[in-house]
Amino acid sequence: MKNTTRFFALLDIISIVLLAKQFWQILTHLNEIPDQVLSQAKVVLLLPLFVSLFISAAGLLLNKKFGFITYYIQFPFRLVVWVFSIGFITYLPEALNLGERWFDILFRICFIAEFFRLYFTIKIHRSSF
Repeated sequence: MKNTTRFFALLDIISIVLLAKQFWQILTHLNEIPDQVLSQAKVVLLLPLFVSLFISAAGLLLNKKFGFITYYIQFPFRLVVWVFSIGFITYLPEALNLGERWFDILFRICFIAEFFRLYFTIKIHRSSF
C-alpha cells in the first residue's frame, strides 16, 4: 500500500510539473482574465488546487493522514477544473499525431481513473489509519 500512495504522490508531482506553466501565466496575467464567470471560477479554483498539490504529494510520499485529507478536499475541484491524476495521457494524441477522437477517449479514461484513485485512496486510508 505504501507503493500505491507513493505512486499517487508521483502522479501529483507530474500534475504540478504540467500545471506550473499555466499557474505562472495566470499569476502574471491576473488582470487579463476574461470577465466571464466560468473563466474567473476556473482561475479561483486552480490557484489553491495547484498549491494543495504540493501538500497532497508530500503527505502521500510520507504516508501521512494530511495527504489523504488534502486529496479528498481536492477531488471535487479536480473534476471541475479538469486536473486529473493521469491527465498527462491526454497529450498522447497530440504527440503521436492521432485524431481528435483519441483525445475524447483518453479524457473519459482520465475522468473514470480519478474515481478509481478516490476509491483506492479511501481503501488505503481506512486500512492504514
